[in-house]
Amino acid sequence: MPRLNISLRAGKPEAYRQAILDSLYSAMRDALAVPEDDQFMTITEHDVANFRHGAAFGVARSEDLVYIQILVFDTRTLDQKKAFFRRATDLLGEHPGIRPEDVFINIIEAAKENWSVGHGLAQFA
Repeated sequence: MPRLNISLRAGKPEAYRQAILDSLYSAMRDALAVPEDDQFMTITEHDVANFRHGAAFGVARSEDLVYIQILVFDTRTLDQKKAFFRRATDLLGEHPGIRPEDVFINIIEAAKENWSVGHGLAQFA
């Protein structure tokens, strides 16, 4: 039950944004064993004045930087998380063509009892 929030600079065409969603969904399916049709993802676009980055950690990022924040159950292993980082970066490089330096991912974990996915119920508690 991942929840993805994707942020990027405004101005990319719809096909580019859809390729990001498709690539990340495939990476989740491949690396995190996400079930079919588990696609809870949003893209937020920001104008130049509201989108910053730097060269911290020795990475030369461009204006094509994409921030990806994924919220998941706290059940994923370190190996699964590393596999997701690799797979997402590879797939985003293939389609829509984002450089590895421009893929910034962080994973936030939450216990299952902290999720309600509809009807106001604690489905996983």
